[in-house]
Amino acid sequence: MEAVDLIRKKRNGGRLSQKELAYLIEGYLAGSIPDYQMAAFAMAVYFVGMEPAEITDLTLLMAHSGETLDLAEIRGIKVDKHSTGGVGDTTTLITAPLVASLGVPVAKMSGRSLGHTGGTVDKLESIPGYRVELTPKEFINQVNTIGVSIVAQTGQLAPADKLLYALRDVTATVESIPMIASSIMSKKIAAGADGFVLDVKTGTGAFMKTLPEAKELAETMVKIGTLAQKETTALVTDMNQPLGRAIGNALEVKEAILTLGGAGPVNLTELSLMLAAEMVLMARAAADREEARSLLREKLENGAALEKFGELIEAQGGNPRVIEDLTLLPQAEFEMAVKAEAAGYLKSIDPVSLGIAARQLGAGRKTKDEKVDSAVGIVLKKEVGQQVQKGETLAVLYANREKLLEKTMPLAASAFTIGTDQPEKAPLIKARITAKDV
Repeated sequence: MEAVDLIRKKRNGGRLSQKELAYLIEGYLAGSIPDYQMAAFAMAVYFVGMEPAEITDLTLLMAHSGETLDLAEIRGIKVDKHSTGGVGDTTTLITAPLVASLGVPVAKMSGRSLGHTGGTVDKLESIPGYRVELTPKEFINQVNTIGVSIVAQTGQLAPADKLLYALRDVTATVESIPMIASSIMSKKIAAGADGFVLDVKTGTGAFMKTLPEAKELAETMVKIGTLAQKETTALVTDMNQPLGRAIGNALEVKEAILTLGGAGPVNLTELSLMLAAEMVLMARAAADREEARSLLREKLENGAALEKFGELIEAQGGNPRVIEDLTLLPQAEFEMAVKAEAAGYLKSIDPVSLGIAARQLGAGRKTKDEKVDSAVGIVLKKEVGQQVQKGETLAVLYANREKLLEKTMPLAASAFTIGTDQPEKAPLIKARITAKDV
């Protein structure tokens, strides 16, 4: 077997067997297959695509290319939630304690920010003392004790994916649905959960800009999960505007605390409830979605979900008093308001511009080694569809260097479009995809 023959076979539209894919992945990981051959293979996949069974073989090979987490010691059905990334997307911080407050175990590994999208680990690190790195034993013991843990992904999970992702990033082969799907699902499978709830974003602030693309990615990931014998459900959700009102690490933690206390933005609360209901249903802790939503809403209203978040923070070394006193979170020194330049209706808010603006203020990173400033970011004061007056505040920028505010203001202001007609409200959930649909 030679790599060049397998590249040719894929280029000509052939289907690679599990053995052939194993030869490529294992050879690349070992260094016997060079970057230039793997890049040619990635480009062949980009143009020709892959069949569902082939994508699943690739996913499982990458999932088992390094350490895998065995969660068998955790009692009950373990369900993991994954978002494809957006702006102001704080759902993990809300769904994890919310679902755990119903007695469903949540063992969650999360990533850091990159580009215009935020990372859950950076958000949690803005809580004074919170430890994002636990040993597998500590992680499992904590879930068995309090029902929830959120930690940073270990570099030992799916190392073949890490190598292939870095290669795709510099060879114009990122936008391949088979490879995006296998990249996401390999890490999920390696992390050991029994089932997955996927939040696939679509719109201007998402990786998948169009609904057909987002649906195709969602269907591909559900197929992979099903073929890998992991129950998988995907919701395709709107990312044409930021999900919540806060963009930035400590600001989003504050918003998550308010939401867990029943006082969060409507969109963020609704999507969190929908994702949490899917998790509860998959864990067999409710008869149907309506019962799951009702049980979860009760936990938001009676304080149990917020209390569980406090338990999570304390268990991982953080100060649990932040749930009662938001001033314990990092605070930025300077602020500046974005004002409406005309009266009318807020027609659109570009999430990418705001995500990049928040990164310029120090909330995100351009490279994986960059440090983030936990205190800084943007808080929206208006939503799409609302009426605004000239000079009214649309958003507030927060920074620890005054010059950064002035530098970032034009980009942040450009994110808001005001028109004379009230725009129609777009549905938050565009599609729900399960094994029955694929």
